[in-house]
Amino acid sequence: MRWTGQATDGIFQSALASFVLFSPERQANALNAALGFAVVLLPYSIVGPFVGTVLDRVSRQRALFFSNLARSVNLLLVALFIFSGTTGLELTAVVLIAFGINRLILAALSAGLPLLVDSKSLVTANAMAVTGGSVLVVIGGGIGVGVRALVDTLALANHADALLILIASGGYFAAALLTSRLNKFEIGPQDHEIQAASFTQGIRDMREGFEFLRVHTDAARGIFATAVHRGGLTALTLTALLLERNSFNDPAFPEQGLKGFGYALSFAGIGVFLGAFLAPYGVSKFGRHRWIRFAIFTSAACPLILATVQTQVTLILTAFLTSFFGQNLKVTNDALVQSKIDDYYRGRVFAVYDVLVNGAIVTGGLIAALLLPTSGLGSTVPLCVSAAYFLVGIRLLRTSVFPPVK
Repeated sequence: MRWTGQATDGIFQSALASFVLFSPERQANALNAALGFAVVLLPYSIVGPFVGTVLDRVSRQRALFFSNLARSVNLLLVALFIFSGTTGLELTAVVLIAFGINRLILAALSAGLPLLVDSKSLVTANAMAVTGGSVLVVIGGGIGVGVRALVDTLALANHADALLILIASGGYFAAALLTSRLNKFEIGPQDHEIQAASFTQGIRDMREGFEFLRVHTDAARGIFATAVHRGGLTALTLTALLLERNSFNDPAFPEQGLKGFGYALSFAGIGVFLGAFLAPYGVSKFGRHRWIRFAIFTSAACPLILATVQTQVTLILTAFLTSFFGQNLKVTNDALVQSKIDDYYRGRVFAVYDVLVNGAIVTGGLIAALLLPTSGLGSTVPLCVSAAYFLVGIRLLRTSVFPPVK
């Protein structure tokens, strides 16, 4: 389900990027791109406090089925708006709904995974599930770019993007059908934990999630480190987008910039994929805490490559290495958090996790937008990302407060 849905996410997001950022009549700049990230993630943060309420009280299998089905129907509206060239409030609203639904789906998948595998296999399971999903987002994006290139000469640009959205709608419908492979409560919650949900309960659940993390401080520190890393990745992604759109390629031919951006994302996806193979080995050899610390410090060195020289090669190398070590951090921390949480709190804590990560992504994007020129050229943003990672490693994850043995 995760892999089908996230491959479809890649197709959907490539169509949106093509329509909004890589159209000849629309000039991409840092602020508009950052606002695009903010719009996409706004529903994540709004829905986040109530995701735990739903996932800890109703069948997660049913939640996955109806969420994927609703997302499939929603994309039919998105396709209609893009086909007609609509870019106003209507399109923004339906896109917000699509990404808001996605938040519930990803949280349900993360919350249900520990009920399908034993605790010793969590790192490997997360590496397979999360990393495979991340790689398939990139593959889906590549499929989207490829399909659009094939039909671009046969249809108007908006019509080609609308076709991609229709393909994505079918992908989400397939993910909904795949939920029938699970029993109603196979991925939780357990019968004795189901309670009646209410609107205000979502806020109380978020508070319980924060209180749980106050007790398990190593999980909280790992979550914060992951959030900072994702915020830095967003800043670097904006840098890559502007470099490919406005500097490395002729701005008059944005389709070339889209292809270049796709290449960079493809190498980032390869880094994510290979990082998953290293994480289980690193954890078994050095332990979760040491491996998380190692991942953040090595990540701090990666943006220095792009800060030194800005070329297509250094951009791809930075994308590959930062994603490689970032995925080590992500899957190891997911396993650390899951190992600390009883299923009763799992939905609540992952709701907090998601809100913090999404807040960091929006923050990282907006800070980068204030620092980046339209060309994307300059060392300021890569240096700031490197400094942020390094500070997290020496302060937040120092051995005295993030000990290797718990």
